[in-house]
Amino acid sequence: MNGVRTMLAWCPDWPVLAACREHDMDPEVAVAVVDKQRVTACSPLARVEGVRRGMRVREAQARCTGLVVLPYEPSVDSRLFEPVVAGVEASMAGVQPVRPGVLAMRARGPARYYGGELAAARLLVGRLAELGVDGARVGIADGPFAAEQAARRAEPVLIVPEGGSARFLAPLPVEALGDGDLAALLRKLGVTDLAGFASLSPDAVRDRFGAAGAMAHVLAAGADPRGVAARTPPREVVAQVDFEPALDRVDQVAFGIRAAADALVDELFEHHLACTELRVIAHSADETVERTWLHPRWFSGADMVDRVRWQLQGDSTGSGLKSGVTRIRLEPEVVDAIGHHEAGLWGNGPDEGVHHGLSRVQGMLGHEAVVTPVLGGGRRLAERQVFVPWGDRASTELSDRHARPWPGSLPEPPPATVFPEPRAVVVVAEDGTVVTIDERGTLSAPPAAFSITGRRQDARRVTGWAGPWPAAERWWDAAAARLAYRFQLVDASGDAWLLVLADGAWVAEARYD
Repeated sequence: MNGVRTMLAWCPDWPVLAACREHDMDPEVAVAVVDKQRVTACSPLARVEGVRRGMRVREAQARCTGLVVLPYEPSVDSRLFEPVVAGVEASMAGVQPVRPGVLAMRARGPARYYGGELAAARLLVGRLAELGVDGARVGIADGPFAAEQAARRAEPVLIVPEGGSARFLAPLPVEALGDGDLAALLRKLGVTDLAGFASLSPDAVRDRFGAAGAMAHVLAAGADPRGVAARTPPREVVAQVDFEPALDRVDQVAFGIRAAADALVDELFEHHLACTELRVIAHSADETVERTWLHPRWFSGADMVDRVRWQLQGDSTGSGLKSGVTRIRLEPEVVDAIGHHEAGLWGNGPDEGVHHGLSRVQGMLGHEAVVTPVLGGGRRLAERQVFVPWGDRASTELSDRHARPWPGSLPEPPPATVFPEPRAVVVVAEDGTVVTIDERGTLSAPPAAFSITGRRQDARRVTGWAGPWPAAERWWDAAAARLAYRFQLVDASGDAWLLVLADGAWVAEARYD
């Protein structure tokens, strides 16, 4: 039995293309997308240098010294592939997104409309190129499995004749089934290609490999029973209000969009959705300012109005219009099922009260009046403390900064108490002289006592210490270079301290509680 005639488009290295777009990078350079310290995808230039999928990051960097490593983010893959799917739907109906980078459709409709399967496939390749996906490949065969295998071997189009899927699949290796464990076991049994696997008895395959193995056996035989489940294109749910004449007062704009914001929330509710990320686009006669706002739970109409008001008033990023507002557009950037945000049977307890209270304070004092701490990058502990407004996520730049290696930074676990301003202390040896360190990193004498107040009469006995650990900052810039030495000390009362010696002065940076 032949499967449904399927046209499938495959975008090679889609995770690389999506990650480069997200980080505003050129995909033509050597790039590897990494998940759990292993390469999941790499650019053509990286492959030329010997980088392969499944490699450890260190091995990949050893083969390609200029390799740019980007984190694998499934949400970015899906979000950036959505405009590609929508663009294809404008030319061909009945598109099914298989996964980010792969989409399928029934071949019969496009073939009839565009004058044959080859013409339809070439048009699809051209449409994907217009959408910024160069090098896409299209395969046409009986069933999605055979069509995908054809797409992976296309240059850029490969059409398997109707009824010829079994013959096309026969010489392919068993790894084409996409199940590594099954492929390894089949090779141990002496089965190396799909023809050999398809020749086995269906009952024996089911008994030995279970339901998953039986399905793989059907696919290997070219009898793919699956169809193409075309998606229903999502309806655009936005709110837009035009002002004529233009309004130059924030309170007038906020009042003018309140009804539209409430209607947007109600419309999302009818689709059982809640907005968790909102894009506000404000137009004036001279400029357009847009910003994406996040919410710790989900946006109500009043929350949307607050974000518009904050954006027009301006914040530390300098946003805000400087002339009359002519249009406000509210676009739900990320939505989620409303059931995930319903209150519990007896409410959400303290979390609900905290959110309500902090949101009220934000509404009265402004978006940046309430902040939450997140970890940033840096060698000093104080540098790693970054505050973001309540409800916002840390920016991609901040996350990237935190993920950098930062040689010379303090290893885990960090101290519990970090002083906002380092406290001047005195560290002395047994003979009462201040402990110093020479240019070779050698101590003048072991620390015997130290004073957290900076006064020698308050000195505490040192019962244990470790260090020094040098941290060289901006060594390439003579004017800003700084060499500091860290020490961990334990006093007689059992308290542990993190001390720093820099420029001949001792300071306490933190305390281990």
